[in-house]
Amino acid sequence: MTWPTGIFRLAEMTTDAARDAVRTAPLVIIPVGAQEQHGGGMAMSTDTVRAVGVADLVAERLAGRAVVAPALTYGVSPHHMAFAGTMTLSPATFAAVVRELVDSLYQHGWRRFLVVTGHGGNNAALSVLAQEYVRSDLTFAWTPLTEIVSDLITDVSEVHGHAGEAETAQMLYLAPDLVHAEQLEPGALTFDELSTPARLSRTKQGPRMSVGFDVYHKRGVLGDPRRATAEQGRLLVETAADRIAAFADELLSA
Repeated sequence: MTWPTGIFRLAEMTTDAARDAVRTAPLVIIPVGAQEQHGGGMAMSTDTVRAVGVADLVAERLAGRAVVAPALTYGVSPHHMAFAGTMTLSPATFAAVVRELVDSLYQHGWRRFLVVTGHGGNNAALSVLAQEYVRSDLTFAWTPLTEIVSDLITDVSEVHGHAGEAETAQMLYLAPDLVHAEQLEPGALTFDELSTPARLSRTKQGPRMSVGFDVYHKRGVLGDPRRATAEQGRLLVETAADRIAAFADELLSA
């Protein structure tokens, strides 16, 4: 894809520009991702790349009313620690880091924050953190990526998700150089092939449990990434940016 221009990235600003941006761009978008395995064919920065890409697109749509903070490139990934190169924060540490980053910018005058997470393992900690801000003078919102466009995900394996069709499609659109097509391989494809703990962890209703991704499949992949296309990725990424930007626009109008 062609990366958007005219985005206000906090890391590229001078301190004087940041001081002025508090008034003109009252929303801070914080992309958060992870450093974790994505099978044999995708980079471990996948979740961060997707979060930054969508955050920039959202900021572009908001036309100068938001700044994009530097990405938090580590997340809650203990379920991927069976795979080399994965690095994880505990949920408490991850929440503390986000909290302190928000507090830093709060001290400079920002009051509205939107965290864009490319990693589902961060969701629980972000949900708990959001509860902490309910009665404060600070607005804290967060959003996943693939989940908010799940209605557009079709023609996928019965078991799909991590490093599968939808995630690979997004990377083919955002950062094709980080996808090694010749090394993509299918992972778990059907519920019948899952072990009992793995199958129970995927149920939509009832009790909840978690398993390591090596329990799902020896490569930690859910679905068949070989079926992904950049065009599918474009639809998912651009629609996610549209929907998040519409939410943020309402938030800024409140």
